Amino acid sequence: MIHLVRSPQGVSRTTRKAALGLAATALALTALPATALPAQAASDPLARYHHQHLDWKSCVRGQDDTTGKELEQAGAQCADVTVPLDYRDPDGRTITVAISRIRATDTAHRVGPLLLNGGGPGGQTLGDPPWVRQAMKDVGARYDVVGVDPRFVGRSTPLDCHWPTGSAFRSAGVDRAGFDRMTAFSEDLAERCRQHAGDVLPYATTRNTARDLDVIRAALGERRISYLGYSYGSYLGEVYTTMFPARVERVVLDGVIDPDRYGPRLLRGTEKANRHALEGWASWAAARDATYGLGRTRGAVLAAVDRVQAAAARTPLRIGDHRVDEHVVPLIVFNGLSQDNDSAYGDFARAMRDLLRAADGHRVTASPWLADALAFLLTGTDSSYGSVQTAILCGDIAAPRDPEVYWRDIQRARARDPLLAPVTNNVNPCAFWDPPRERPTVIRDDLPALLVNATGDPRSTYEGATAVRRAWPSSRLVTLRGADQHAVYGVYGTPCVDDTVNAYLATGRLPATDVTCAARVP
Repeated sequence: MIHLVRSPQGVSRTTRKAALGLAATALALTALPATALPAQAASDPLARYHHQHLDWKSCVRGQDDTTGKELEQAGAQCADVTVPLDYRDPDGRTITVAISRIRATDTAHRVGPLLLNGGGPGGQTLGDPPWVRQAMKDVGARYDVVGVDPRFVGRSTPLDCHWPTGSAFRSAGVDRAGFDRMTAFSEDLAERCRQHAGDVLPYATTRNTARDLDVIRAALGERRISYLGYSYGSYLGEVYTTMFPARVERVVLDGVIDPDRYGPRLLRGTEKANRHALEGWASWAAARDATYGLGRTRGAVLAAVDRVQAAAARTPLRIGDHRVDEHVVPLIVFNGLSQDNDSAYGDFARAMRDLLRAADGHRVTASPWLADALAFLLTGTDSSYGSVQTAILCGDIAAPRDPEVYWRDIQRARARDPLLAPVTNNVNPCAFWDPPRERPTVIRDDLPALLVNATGDPRSTYEGATAVRRAWPSSRLVTLRGADQHAVYGVYGTPCVDDTVNAYLATGRLPATDVTCAARVP
């Protein structure tokens, strides 16, 4: 997924992003053991990586390792794959990429490995095989389900810029003074990355992550892989299939990013979908005014949200030990809109109730979801997550360097949505980043993939999915109609979508036509 704030509503049901607290200077320098390589490997500059021996072990790392215990309970094992830091210098410095695997049990009908990416960029996927395997039902027995923490993420070799936040994203606020503060904030984050991780930043890119996937494929001893990617993971899938078309078996992209819209400003253009999701949540909260006290009509709830932002712009709101200002409130709103279900809506409603009480001058102890979001945004606990996310976005595609470009875009968009447009159009550290080392990937136009998207997806918009579908006539699109949902397969819980995906994974045959599924009835 595209995570701006760490959230328990993410694609991964069992894992949480955790800051590693390690400086980039602590990057592991590893060496591959000397092994005899096949004769045909002599002409392969990556031979020692492709033919490395993987040491499969328990995934559990200590008593408190919930992710490891869930993986072990599901029958998974874990290994580290050694890859070059710089693929142009395969004999140079190396890093490791952590993977997990639940092996196929129906070996007579085994398809091969299914590699996973849950999005971000910068999200951990190591812990995802158990719930993905469950979503696959019977067909899961025919696959080795493989979770991958991409380079610099999670249990892989870390990258950390030592930020005071877990996210580079902020709202520009309500005026030019607020925008200038955020420009200085973004410039400071970029400088921290140069200081603490400058030697590895150029190698935190989607193209290098795709190269890592192909090393994993070879190290697993496979000619081809299948792939399931959510949100940013859809873009990674597009890049991998473009770079290694002969290595792809079956591809599912859920929450589809239009590659023409991908880059450091990938949130531009999502204002309408996010406003629609906010209005849908407001109607839900209004119907439960007795529980949350945010207003009896949709308009009253939306007015309460605006009142919170106006109060935060006057004086930062006190929530426990945190001060929540005009730059943070819209991020909390934005992050509350990615999942269309009662649990997520309730979390967001409790957060808004807390913020509304703070706006009225009350002392407030944050509810769990809000406390988690504020710790992510306003402390350095998850610095590594924001560091990697930003490094990848900046390393893939250059951003405009003139702050005035962002200010003009904000001012134009503010009239349409004064709350959310200053988030989606705001300046970010990529404006102060070194230029990318490689050109952006020109995505192939004949991708045979199964695309999945909800019509109201506020992150990877439906317009992006339909654009990809038009660009790739060989693909098929599964539409979840009537849900403001980001990530559908195995997450939202509608048999129409899940069964269509599983049928493709079972047979390798795409549906004859596009498929439309209805959202569940409340």
